Amino acid sequence: MTTQEKYLYHQIHPLKLLTDWITGLLSLYFFWRHQLLAAVAIALIPPIVVSGLLIKFGNLERQRVSRFGHYVQRYMTRAMEILRLVGYIIMADGAWYHAPWTIALGLCIILFAWLNGIILGHP
Repeated sequence: MTTQEKYLYHQIHPLKLLTDWITGLLSLYFFWRHQLLAAVAIALIPPIVVSGLLIKFGNLERQRVSRFGHYVQRYMTRAMEILRLVGYIIMADGAWYHAPWTIALGLCIILFAWLNGIILGHP
């Protein structure tokens, strides 16, 4: 498997998904409390470490051959990855300014980026 393939498929590894969701939610708490250093450290360090370990040492073949793997291979473009990041930045902004509707908007953007192939009805 190439590094590019590993980069794609590590995104759907259960450990990566769990890390992203837990650190994402936890960092929002710290953004809400205006503890910027803690929020940024929690949002960035664990996901980067887990990504690096999975890309370097993980066996991602199971993810590659799964239905989810086929889906992300087709629909998880660089643009959708950037859109996921933008969604999280909007969520962090919403937490910082105590605006739950903005957090919800960011979450909707992230979900759209993950589900674009289903929502837009691509064949």
